[in-house]
Amino acid sequence: MNSISQLPDTAAQLPMNGAVLAMLRCPLTGQTLRREGSFLSSEDSSNRYEINELGIPLFAAQFCSEDARIQQSHYESIASAYIDNLDYPHTKEYTEYLDTAFLAHLDAGQIRQAAEICCGRGEAFRLLEDRVDSGMGVDISASMLVSAVRELPSRFAFVQGDATMLPLADGLFDAVFMFGGIHHVNDREKLFSEVGRVLRPGGKFYWREPVSDFFLWRWLRSVIYRLSPVLDHETERPLQYAETIAPLNKAGLRLMRWQTYGFLGFCLFMNSDVLFFNRLFRFVPGIRTITRFAARLDDLTLRLPFLKRAGLQVVGVAEKPASPDSA
Repeated sequence: MNSISQLPDTAAQLPMNGAVLAMLRCPLTGQTLRREGSFLSSEDSSNRYEINELGIPLFAAQFCSEDARIQQSHYESIASAYIDNLDYPHTKEYTEYLDTAFLAHLDAGQIRQAAEICCGRGEAFRLLEDRVDSGMGVDISASMLVSAVRELPSRFAFVQGDATMLPLADGLFDAVFMFGGIHHVNDREKLFSEVGRVLRPGGKFYWREPVSDFFLWRWLRSVIYRLSPVLDHETERPLQYAETIAPLNKAGLRLMRWQTYGFLGFCLFMNSDVLFFNRLFRFVPGIRTITRFAARLDDLTLRLPFLKRAGLQVVGVAEKPASPDSA
């Protein structure tokens, strides 16, 4: 992948119009922002944020949490390989199964404005493209945002920012999405507080994340996260049901759904970035059919009453109540 500085001048630009600016706020002061050449400036001019060659405001260039800084360095170095791994036929097939499962939890109807936090390439926006009128994606890695800016329609805008100090306006979004981002944030209380802040009353928070309520997955991940060069055990912590509820409630969010997916088939076909032998599956004839069968078997396994929360991924939905009394 080319570095951002090497991209041609004709690369897609973020349309820094009034609609986009209306979604943004200075993450330090909460003030509105205005465009000043290649910078965004807070209304009192106390803070300025550079806009890079792709038109991405770099809110995290001046500040971010230590965990975010580690993740930023990590994903800047592996962005190209990470994206390549997503393109293997078995990974794509299993992801389609997870996408279908996720969509089953989505409320019917059109979403007017949405935010995707820790968005990477804009995975949620890619999946929901026709169901979202406009969206704002936030990720700590500017390199991961290159594909999002270049490949998604202009009604989706993207900024570099810290998930625990979002550069987004209060109470603006009908939905917030996170695909594989929560487990990178150790300060869940602050993260969920920010999600609650930017959601409008009645808005929904949707996520799909690694989960380790099942003892076997906790043990395997404790080993793999320490051994794999593409994972960081200090800043990556899969969700667990019991420890997720309290920070959600404190943020004023009410859990509505929690359902797990993925079992042995997920282990084999969705870890090409960690298990190197997994990459060889792309040469196996009929691998998509084999993966489809494995996903179906995983689905049946997790329907057993004693294994309902034993999956490797969780789809969750929480709501910001329409009034404080209904929280």
